[in-house]
Amino acid sequence: MTDSELLTAADIPLMQGLAQRVTALRPDHISAGASYGELAWVWGQGCTPYGSTWPRRHWYAGDELVAWGWAFLPRTVRRRDGSTTEVTGSSLSYQVHPDHLHLVDEIIDWYDGVAAGLERAVTPTNAERFALARWAAHGYEPDADDGEWTQLNGRDLTGLDEPRLPDGYRLRTADEVGPDAAVQAHVDAWERTSYTARSYADVRRTAAYRGDLHLLVEAPDETMAASTIMWFDPANETVEFEPVGTHPKHRRLGLARAMLLAGMHRAVAAGARHATVVAEGGAHDSGPARLYQGLGFREISRDAPMLKPAG
Repeated sequence: MTDSELLTAADIPLMQGLAQRVTALRPDHISAGASYGELAWVWGQGCTPYGSTWPRRHWYAGDELVAWGWAFLPRTVRRRDGSTTEVTGSSLSYQVHPDHLHLVDEIIDWYDGVAAGLERAVTPTNAERFALARWAAHGYEPDADDGEWTQLNGRDLTGLDEPRLPDGYRLRTADEVGPDAAVQAHVDAWERTSYTARSYADVRRTAAYRGDLHLLVEAPDETMAASTIMWFDPANETVEFEPVGTHPKHRRLGLARAMLLAGMHRAVAAGARHATVVAEGGAHDSGPARLYQGLGFREISRDAPMLKPAG
């Protein structure tokens, strides 16, 4: 059975449950927008301004969710600096259990219907061989990425180095510094963000959020110089870092490295045995990848963007 309507907060735990089951079987089938943590993060930071443009559909086997599609339709993105961007095309996040791959065609048909007439983007991983073939059969072609890429990386939480912060910097949690400081840390790290206090309030309302696993680095002048949220998946004993950001004036000081190491130690104490993080990069920007590789993360899979023209 299937159903189709706008995405709601109640859908996120169901979709995270499928992400947990897929992670246990085929972690290389987890695309950047469909992981346990990313689902909570994307929903929380965007549900208030964009929720009316987020149709979704679920597929069940009996009472168990085995596939879903989440479409992102045209919208106006308003950033904190006052600028706006009109998104005229559509994109899709989706997930399907490895035992139900026949549903990929139904997901494609649904997406083609809900985004009819629009440019349609989708991002399976390079390990989803069956899905890649089916998207291609429906007229989707590899997106010219100009060397840009997004990849999922992972490492076991053994043999961790000790975190070392520069003199005067110290590790804090969101529970300690409060919402205003946590929001400002994100805004300072991401110049063109649309993140607001309301966005953070919605993130905090997701069931997976934990303020003790939302880490920040405080500078000597009390500026929040870096921050990251860790999303703990107890079923797979995995923690996911999303997002990770550093204030421009405090970069190249080793803050992100120390923060992530401290986070991994904290994750072990919470019961995690594995960590993941998504890196974006390209020919002119490989800094995040170098950071994560230096911390022992290795590629699990890469996204393989595909596109179907409007019309």
